[in-house]
Amino acid sequence: MMEAQRTTEPSNPAERPVSGKEARPEASKHRRRWIIVSLSLAAAGVLAIAASVWLGSRATIIKSELEATAQVVSVLKDSIASNKPPEALAAAAQLRAHTAAAREASDDPLWTLASAIPWLGPNFGAITEVTRSADDVAALGVDPLVSVFDTLNWDSLLPSSTGTNLEPLRLASPSVSSAAHAVRASSERLNGIDANGLLPQVAEPLALAREQLENITGALDAAANAAAIAPGMLGADGQRNYLLMIQNNAEARASGGIPGALAVLTFDHGKLTLGAQGSASGLGVFFPVVPVDPEQAQIYSARLGEYMHDVNLTPDFPTAAATAQAMWERKTGQHTDGVLSLDPVALGYILNATGPVRITAPGLAATAKSGFPSEMTGKNVVQTLVSDVYSKIERPDIQDAYFAGVAKEIFGALASGKGEAKGLIKGITRGAAEGRVLVWSGTAAEQAIITNYPLSGSIAGKSVAPAQFGVYFNDGTGAKMDYYVKRTVQLVKECSGDDYGQIKVRITSTNTAPDDAATSLPVYVTGGESYGVPAGTVQTNVIAYGPVQANVETATVDGTKTDFAAHRHADRPVGTVTVTLAPGQSSTVDLTFGKIVQHAEPNVVVTPTVQPVKDVILATENAVCGAGK
Repeated sequence: MMEAQRTTEPSNPAERPVSGKEARPEASKHRRRWIIVSLSLAAAGVLAIAASVWLGSRATIIKSELEATAQVVSVLKDSIASNKPPEALAAAAQLRAHTAAAREASDDPLWTLASAIPWLGPNFGAITEVTRSADDVAALGVDPLVSVFDTLNWDSLLPSSTGTNLEPLRLASPSVSSAAHAVRASSERLNGIDANGLLPQVAEPLALAREQLENITGALDAAANAAAIAPGMLGADGQRNYLLMIQNNAEARASGGIPGALAVLTFDHGKLTLGAQGSASGLGVFFPVVPVDPEQAQIYSARLGEYMHDVNLTPDFPTAAATAQAMWERKTGQHTDGVLSLDPVALGYILNATGPVRITAPGLAATAKSGFPSEMTGKNVVQTLVSDVYSKIERPDIQDAYFAGVAKEIFGALASGKGEAKGLIKGITRGAAEGRVLVWSGTAAEQAIITNYPLSGSIAGKSVAPAQFGVYFNDGTGAKMDYYVKRTVQLVKECSGDDYGQIKVRITSTNTAPDDAATSLPVYVTGGESYGVPAGTVQTNVIAYGPVQANVETATVDGTKTDFAAHRHADRPVGTVTVTLAPGQSSTVDLTFGKIVQHAEPNVVVTPTVQPVKDVILATENAVCGAGK
């Protein structure tokens, strides 16, 4: 039996039952492993919590510091606006401190590591870029600007009869240019961030930062360009002569109005003087005609090069200015370095800065007996120059003389240093934004910079937005009736069945002249049927430009389809419709443009009239499409 029992034991020790004493070491190993794993998990959890707390503290610092910058920026703006350099320098130092603290928090190693985490990482990375951009703007943008701000006395930069020291402005140019470059680089860096998938808490501040930097970038670029060319244009390197052309809105031309007065403005080291004066009609007819662009001559006729008062039938001011310069030189023998243009509304903006200007010239002072004001102000200059001068003075030569005389008085006040710099800059800036102040330089390098801005009055180039429309008016009455015409312009986004956009340009015009205008208004104002238009009636050529590569497809007048003239100018489609309005009559022209490939938000510019631009341009409207159409 004993032998039999031994033969039944397993030969493999692994198959033998394990005793209690033998089992304990193995179980202990398993317990130790679980303990280690548990401790590791616990440690990882603690580290994760610690990391989250640390990252949260960094985020709190970043949020707090960036919010503080917004408050400091407000103080900085007020200090600059109030011309307080010490306060501006202190605010700039505070701004740097806040942005540097935010940047330091985002440069934390753990924050950098978190930027590599899938899904959440891009949010950390985006915040890092925002803080770096804010710090670069403060250190490389704001600092240089504030440092030169202390060196500039804006009031001393005004033109005067004794001259102006333009050297501080010239010396400031590199700092302004450097600041513009730094801000543009920061803007481009933020625009390069892929915002898709970012948390709303990150995406929304990023979008705001992009918008703010874009606005600052444009303003700084403009300031840098102005600082680069303004000293030379104001005569810092030698005398500059400009043909001053005042456009009279009483008789519409595409860029504003018929040239009502001409004069030569001279700048010599900031010293402003007004030289020879004249009128468009005084220059007579030009034969042979001054050569003009054939494409524009086809649209606006050869009159562009025949008469000074028709050079601006084209809305392209560089063309009109170059033609006017050539005409002035041919008739007077005097070369000018460029052309400056204003309308009476812009003169009103200047008068708001100078204050009232007394009419002291003997020939003008006598007109006070005929009901004309003894001093010109921002409130009365438009009615005086656009209406009263024609309704109260019968002789055209005296009308021109009065118009030119008032302009001389206003620029004489400027030349004497009268006025406040900030108000003058504000007025000129507003006038430029409304198309009432236009500048053309005969120096190619200067014009290359000017053409980037609306101040140039160009219908093509960098100053023209991708989806920009233009609506322009040319008088066909041969009179001064546009003072009585009220207009509105509106873009209407049409329904389109293809991949291209379609937009309708809607122009509504109303003749507000009295019913008895034919007899109650002077013949010089109504035209007296000189060009076949009944007295009191207004005839206008309405011209609409579309974006590059688009087509003008249809035209209607008061809902009825009509023929229209179709052309192209600088690869932009041009449609023209003639509208005739009796006193009290209104009419609406719709010109529809199709094949619009630019997917940007459309905008429209218009011929400046006596109306405020905000009253002329209405908000874009969306047509009702689909089943509800």
